[in-house]
Amino acid sequence: MKITAVKVTPVNIPLNFQYVWSMGVAAGYSKVVVEVETDQGITGIGEAPSTSLLPEIQGIADLLMGQDPMDIADCETAAIPEWKTLLIAGVGDGVAKAFGAFDTALWDIKGKVADMPLYQLLGGAYRKEIPFTEYFGFEGISQADKTYTVSYDPQAVADYCLRMKEEHGSTMFEGKLATHDDIRVDMDTVARVREAVGPECMIRLDANYGYSMATMKQMLRELEPLNIRNLEDPALTFEAMAELKRHTAIPLGTHQCDISRAAAAGAPDNFCGHPAALGGIMNTMRFIGACQQLGKNFWFYSGDAGITSTVYLHMAAACDHLTEPSQSLFRWQDMDVINEGPYRPENNVIRVPEGPGLGVTLDRDAMEILHKDYCDNGPSDQYYNFKNPARFTRLPRA
Repeated sequence: MKITAVKVTPVNIPLNFQYVWSMGVAAGYSKVVVEVETDQGITGIGEAPSTSLLPEIQGIADLLMGQDPMDIADCETAAIPEWKTLLIAGVGDGVAKAFGAFDTALWDIKGKVADMPLYQLLGGAYRKEIPFTEYFGFEGISQADKTYTVSYDPQAVADYCLRMKEEHGSTMFEGKLATHDDIRVDMDTVARVREAVGPECMIRLDANYGYSMATMKQMLRELEPLNIRNLEDPALTFEAMAELKRHTAIPLGTHQCDISRAAAAGAPDNFCGHPAALGGIMNTMRFIGACQQLGKNFWFYSGDAGITSTVYLHMAAACDHLTEPSQSLFRWQDMDVINEGPYRPENNVIRVPEGPGLGVTLDRDAMEILHKDYCDNGPSDQYYNFKNPARFTRLPRA
């Protein structure tokens, strides 16, 4: 079997809830769908985490022509030989992230050839119902002049979480901190969410490096009675997180997946990762294994389209260590690149697909709409930066 063609399609995926985080407002995200075609009529699909990777994706596509898609290691060597040492260390870069889309497509092909779902190729399922959190935060309201206003209403956030619990059986939540100059707004919000959903529900928080160390120490003391499961990215460095751990029993997490630094610093406790950022499915499995050996939890990002979200399902099914829920913006997404999406968790879980490979198919009609949006408007995974506590303007695109 040989790779004969690669189709690359950038898409914009808008959100129906434009949420506020420490850098501003997120209105949507942009992805690249990769289709790897073979001389036996089998096509695999993958997804890159950003359209900024388009040059690297096109370069890798050229390098993979004529390669055997069943030999993923050989394809990886052909595409990114000079980045092996970075991948072993768990540090991705643009080329490695771009290859992650092809890696998914190659595994999809392998599963279709074997007539097995991906989780079976990875060793079988420890679980088939995969947990995800609901996300909460303040909403940015778009204005005609392309700025935003925000209604900082803690009770509205708490009411939303309660509605998710009542309507969908959600008991796992994650939300944004560091979105207002006054920390009392954040503290009031978290306290109201806890009161609304009850003591039995999980609450995780994400600060996105939005506070100073002094402020974070104060907040950690006040958050402890609210039984917080994890606080993500409270500080920029692992050494700073180790310092924060001296002041709290709340576990700390990060998106910076560097297991060697974490072992040396003694922090963080948890990692939130992405298979493309870690260089593909097997490199991510190795990273998860290292986390297990060091007693650190791992879960997956939010903000992906359906192809990568499906990879999360299969990997969480096949890895016994992935017991924590992954992040989810599914409820805020109306369109997806797959017919089976957007996923909608009920009672916190989504069932892993049982079809061969990823077990999902591209929604060609949705793809056409989402690609046209990208062509007409450029990438939508840009953020709107604070001008003052209630106004935002669009950041210039790189």
